[in-house]
Amino acid sequence: MRYAVVVPTIGRACLADCLTALARARGPEPEEIVVVDDRPGGGPPLDVPGRVVRTGGRGPAAARNAGWRATVAPWVVFLDDDVRVTGAWREDLVRDLANASPETGGVQGHVTVPLPAGRRPTDRERGTAGLAEASWITADMAYRRDALVETGGFDERFPRAFREDADLALRTLDAGWVLVRGERHTIHPVRAASRWASLRAQAGNADDALMRAVHGPGWHLRARARAGRRAGHLAITAAGTLAAGLALAGRRGSAALAGAVALTGVAEFAAARIAPGPRTRDEVLTMAVTSVFIPPLATWHWLRGLAAARHQRAWPGPARAVLFDRDGTLVRDVPYNGDPGQVEPMPDAAEAVRLARTAGLRTGVVSNQSGIARGLITEDQVEHVNKRVEELLGPFGTWKVCPHADGCGCRKPAPGLVVEAARALGVRPEECVLIGDVGSDVAAARAAGARSVLVPTAATLAAEVRGARVAVSLTDAVRFALGERR
Repeated sequence: MRYAVVVPTIGRACLADCLTALARARGPEPEEIVVVDDRPGGGPPLDVPGRVVRTGGRGPAAARNAGWRATVAPWVVFLDDDVRVTGAWREDLVRDLANASPETGGVQGHVTVPLPAGRRPTDRERGTAGLAEASWITADMAYRRDALVETGGFDERFPRAFREDADLALRTLDAGWVLVRGERHTIHPVRAASRWASLRAQAGNADDALMRAVHGPGWHLRARARAGRRAGHLAITAAGTLAAGLALAGRRGSAALAGAVALTGVAEFAAARIAPGPRTRDEVLTMAVTSVFIPPLATWHWLRGLAAARHQRAWPGPARAVLFDRDGTLVRDVPYNGDPGQVEPMPDAAEAVRLARTAGLRTGVVSNQSGIARGLITEDQVEHVNKRVEELLGPFGTWKVCPHADGCGCRKPAPGLVVEAARALGVRPEECVLIGDVGSDVAAARAAGARSVLVPTAATLAAEVRGARVAVSLTDAVRFALGERR
């Protein structure tokens, strides 16, 4: 099984241990190792095996996107730079991938967080230990390249870790893929951190607000994520704010009552954090102090996130260009047609193309015409048919036609036509959606890094529908390109 490994890093020393453990593991080696240098200020080159891609500090989601797009293997395995794979990890990984069904878009590894022996874990250690039960975390997650292409990869609007992996998982499931757990194992040690790390972590509430905006209020259940204490934090913050307002208004009795409610909430929160811990002097003091500040910080970041996330759509949002297959998609399929008089648009083709143009999408056509190489039609005949299509449906920004029978890089399912069409339209392949009616259309789009939508016809095989994004009409396919969720 061909796979690549992507490790994003901000230059932490633990990266060397991660790569050493990967090199020592038994089993087939990765086709490529890509280390994504996401240090905001750059810095000296990283002395690591494999390929290094620099992103300049745009966050873990953007770093992972840059990493997987730099590879070509059918599977991409994401590892965090602070994990240690076990000795049999490569053997187990290949077994996990070999056992994956065609509908499987991702296979998660088992993560173990070693906790100290002889004492209770601290709040920080318990938080890291939660990774062992978390679903779809990219500490060790293998994604099928096709699934990454179809979903657009990680949502780069998430500037921090933890929610971008849940978001990708939900979009992968929405696209019709299956996510499973494999048998491989990875160790995730607890990193040293400031005693005030829990305060900085509250910025993640803004990410929760974005998750709610794009996946709905029930996203926690679908992502198998903990709901947390948001309601309690909101109540404590509201009571504290009310107490301050009443005190300024001179209503001391009411202010004292509201303040008592807030302090009771803080005390309960602190006790819940202190009780399962080691209860050392430093731990108790840290929990007591941070429990005062966490509720207002969490509330502030949540409200800030809600304001920023208004009207946000699921990643990657609208495409910039839509590419249509010709025969069987825009017009009825007449084998080796060289007669413009036989051109007949498919139902709702005119409406779909109009919708794309009205919305500002750039449009193009990518079409296999092997009849030229077979001597069944001429290039001039194909050109006349294409002109007739434009007479009926309007002009397209580019036409890319493959005249070969086989053995070329442009004939779908090869990516050549898609890459050429994207270049001609002035966009990147990942900014395109290809709409077609057969599996070679989907395969060509994925090979080029573009998304795709299949609009089945009588010629579409049942096997071609498996794992593909399917629309019931051309208009619905264009709506997907416009970022509308169906």
